Amino acid sequence: MKILVCISHVPDTTSKINFTENDTKFDTNGVQFVINPNDEFGLTRAMWFKEKQGASVTVANVGGPETEPTLRKALAIGADEAIRVNTPATDGFSVAKQLAKVVEDGGFDLIICGRESIDYNGGMVPGMLAGLIKANFVNKCISLDIDGTNAKAIREIDGGKETLTTALPLVIGGQKGLVEESDLRIPNMRGIMMARKKPLNVIEPVAVDGESSSVKFEKPAPKGDVKLVSPDNLDELVNLLHNEAKVI
Repeated sequence: MKILVCISHVPDTTSKINFTENDTKFDTNGVQFVINPNDEFGLTRAMWFKEKQGASVTVANVGGPETEPTLRKALAIGADEAIRVNTPATDGFSVAKQLAKVVEDGGFDLIICGRESIDYNGGMVPGMLAGLIKANFVNKCISLDIDGTNAKAIREIDGGKETLTTALPLVIGGQKGLVEESDLRIPNMRGIMMARKKPLNVIEPVAVDGESSSVKFEKPAPKGDVKLVSPDNLDELVNLLHNEAKVI
């Protein structure tokens, strides 16, 4: 079984976020980048398939040279090889188109994506990718088992869980539950040294017309001052909730 794990290069959640060029560009200065957490859950599950079922694991990213340390970390965790599509990740559709070409050229059976990245939270790429390559798709996947060319998956739905059976080729949008946080792997020295010898292939992008673009970014409005109301003054509380907070 050939597995492709799609890796997003995202800011660490502790990073201080700023924008430049009149709030139209994300400022990367001083920002630490990591593997997107939802993708890391998927990579860890892929490693289980590699160790238990002999699968081969390739990781892929759409981005510039600055994303290669993130791909090297994925290789240090245990992926066999990495692919970087040499173009900025401008929008979900263009990323899905680039990854579709990687899948078609590589003949992958299982494509594991995170259900969304933690920077833009678009959640578009896995579904678009499945549509482009005409593969089955399971989103919000929290469990996955493969038996030959058949798959059994569990996904989250409103108010519960749904168990599905389907066939490969398959695209999943994974999240926490696919593995637990305690299962995530920290690269050791041996893995880091071996990662330097594993192939990281840079390929040129296919031509894609962008379907959307970011116009402007803005931070959430700062929280206002807290107003304390005496428990004996219920009229004042009702007035504030009705006329100022407008929640009643």
